Amino acid sequence: MSERLKRVDVILGNYHPEKYKILGSVMDRPNAELIKDLIDSGLKGRGGAGFLTGLKWKFAAQAESEEKYVICNADEGEPGTFKDREILTKVPRKVLSGMGICAKVIGAKKGYIYLRGEYKFLVPQLNVEIEEFHEHCDKLGLDFRIEIFLGSGAYVCGEETALLNSIEGRRGEPRNKPPFPTNHGLFGKPTVVNNVETLVSAMMVCKIGPDQFKKLGILDSHGSKLFSVSGDTPRPGIYDLEFGLSLEEFVREFGDGDTKAVQVGGASGFCVPRKKFSKTTIGFKAGLDGDNLPTGGSMMIFNSSRSMYHVLENYLEFFEEESCGQCTPCRVGCQQLKKGIDAVKRGIKTPEYLEQLLQLTETMKITAKCGLGQSVANSFSSIVENFREEMIY
Repeated sequence: MSERLKRVDVILGNYHPEKYKILGSVMDRPNAELIKDLIDSGLKGRGGAGFLTGLKWKFAAQAESEEKYVICNADEGEPGTFKDREILTKVPRKVLSGMGICAKVIGAKKGYIYLRGEYKFLVPQLNVEIEEFHEHCDKLGLDFRIEIFLGSGAYVCGEETALLNSIEGRRGEPRNKPPFPTNHGLFGKPTVVNNVETLVSAMMVCKIGPDQFKKLGILDSHGSKLFSVSGDTPRPGIYDLEFGLSLEEFVREFGDGDTKAVQVGGASGFCVPRKKFSKTTIGFKAGLDGDNLPTGGSMMIFNSSRSMYHVLENYLEFFEEESCGQCTPCRVGCQQLKKGIDAVKRGIKTPEYLEQLLQLTETMKITAKCGLGQSVANSFSSIVENFREEMIY
C-alpha cells in the first residue's frame, strides 16, 4: 500500500495522454456486440455475489425507460477488504471508463459513485478526475454525467437496494426483490449497480476481448481477481491472483508457516481450517473439485496464536452493530448468537447448545431479508463446526 494516502495533495495515478482511449474505441461498436462480449467472457461480479455482469447490463438495456442510471458501488465496508480504495486512488480512470461504457450500452445519462464515508478524503481528487472524464465524454458525444454520493458508514448500504434507498434520501435498508434494480432501481428507473473492480474488469473485457480474458481462471470462474491479504502474514497487501487457486497454494505463498485458518470473503465469508486447504478452491460454484468459495476479495490469515472464539465473537459484534434492524431474523438472531456462544464459553450452557445456535443460523439464512443476515451463517457455522473445541469452556 502507498504511504500517506490521506494527504490532501495526493495525486491519483500518473498522467496518461490517452487515458480514455478505450471509451472512444467502443463508441462505434453496437451495444449488442459489447453485451455479447461480456456474456461470452463469463465475467461475474467481483463483489462476491457472482452474478453475470453481461446479463445485468443486458436486462437494463432491454428495460424501457427514458431515464436510466449507472452506479459504482464503492461502499467498501467488508472487514479485511481494501482493494477498491487502491483502485480509486491509483486508476480511477478505469472505473470511470467502465461506467461510461455501461452508460452507452444501457442508455444511461446519469451515474453515481457511492463512496464509503470513510473514504471522503478521496472526494476532491475524484472530482478533478470526473471533470476530465466529462470533457472526454463531450468530445465523444456521450451524454453522461457522474456525481459522487458520500455514504455515512453503514455496512448494510453495500447491499445494492439499501444503497439505492440511501441515494434517494431514505433509510438505508434493503428492499424486497423482485423487482430488481435493472427494472426498478434508483428513483424507480432501470439501474445497473456494479462494484469498483467489476467495472474495471468490464472495461478490460471490452479492451482485450472475451477470449483473451478467459485465458485466466478455470471453468466458469474466469479471469483474475484482486485480493486484500491481511492478518498473520509476512506479506500483507493487495494482489492480483488467478481464479482456481487452491488455499494450499495461497497459504504457501502468503502464510507465516503456522497458518491454522483462512477467512475467505471477510466476516460474511467462510473460515477454512488447515485440514481443508488442499480441498478448497477460490472460485464460483461450477463443479470444481472440492469446495468452491466465491469471495469479495478479503483473505484474512490466522495462525495458532489466534483464538477462533474471539474471532467469531468479533464478527458477531460487527453484525449486531451493523444490522439495519428491519427484519427480526437478523436483528434478534445476531444478538442471540452472540449471547449463545458467550453462555457456552462461560459454562452457563452445555456444548450441545451450539447445535441450537447452528439451527438458528440456518433459519436466518432462509428468512433474513438481505445478504447481511443470510451470510452470518457462513462464518458462524464454519468456525463452530471446525473449531468446536475452542468454543467450549
